[in-house]
Amino acid sequence: MTPHVILNGELCEADKPVITLDNRAFHYGDGLFETIRVVNGRPCFLDAHWARLLEGLKVLRIEQPEKLDRTSLERYLTQLVERCELPNGRARLTVFRDSPGYYRPQHHAGGFTIELKPIPSPVYVLNDHGLTVDIYPEMRKAVNMLAVHKTLGCQLYVMASLWCMERGLDDCLLQNDRGNIIESSNGNLFIVSNGVLYTPSLTDGCLAGVMRMQVINLALANGIKVYECSLNPQNLLAADELFFTNASRGITWVGGYRTKRYTHRMAQALVDLLVRAVTTP
Repeated sequence: MTPHVILNGELCEADKPVITLDNRAFHYGDGLFETIRVVNGRPCFLDAHWARLLEGLKVLRIEQPEKLDRTSLERYLTQLVERCELPNGRARLTVFRDSPGYYRPQHHAGGFTIELKPIPSPVYVLNDHGLTVDIYPEMRKAVNMLAVHKTLGCQLYVMASLWCMERGLDDCLLQNDRGNIIESSNGNLFIVSNGVLYTPSLTDGCLAGVMRMQVINLALANGIKVYECSLNPQNLLAADELFFTNASRGITWVGGYRTKRYTHRMAQALVDLLVRAVTTP
């Protein structure tokens, strides 16, 4: 079956050129993206994704695309699910500044694309084997107005992932420019200590992840204490569990950080709650 994408509201065949070479997403990374999990044909946490997108567009001064709103986004996703025959998948919405110009654009109109890719599991599942991780030492993330938004400028995460590959690691932990541990190369960070969840504060520059928010809300609704605070390497060594979250994979537990080993009891309990949340009509 021919793969398809949505470009500015129109269904297009994805095996042909879709955007032009002078697109600002390609030239300058001038835009944002959302990764949305689709389960049983239904996009998960769409309200949260839409709210985050609007906040990011406001910061980047990109106008909301003419043919994109909360209602039409759900309609486009349903259209892609049906045309691609992928009831369970990973959708990516990219919004870019659709304008001529170099660093200085001529206007701020927004354009968008939506892609849908297959995903192995129909629902969120916890990984069988814990990840092996370490702290990425070569670059740190700046704490500024862009830090919490999912912009197209992802070079830090690419470089961190390459560093992991070279060392046989599954993932790595990123620090901000103050030395705090803030996230992984693939998602937000949580640690568990004595039955309490701790996650870096947004003021420390971690991504304002949609799954991060869902896990916090699920934990609080089920009587689990959650604290947003600054974390450092010593907190990692004192923790009972360490796991990462993102909208595509859900929750991924870490088995080892250097010589430290972790369990995954809380991570499994949260995955069970998460599956219930996305599969209950």
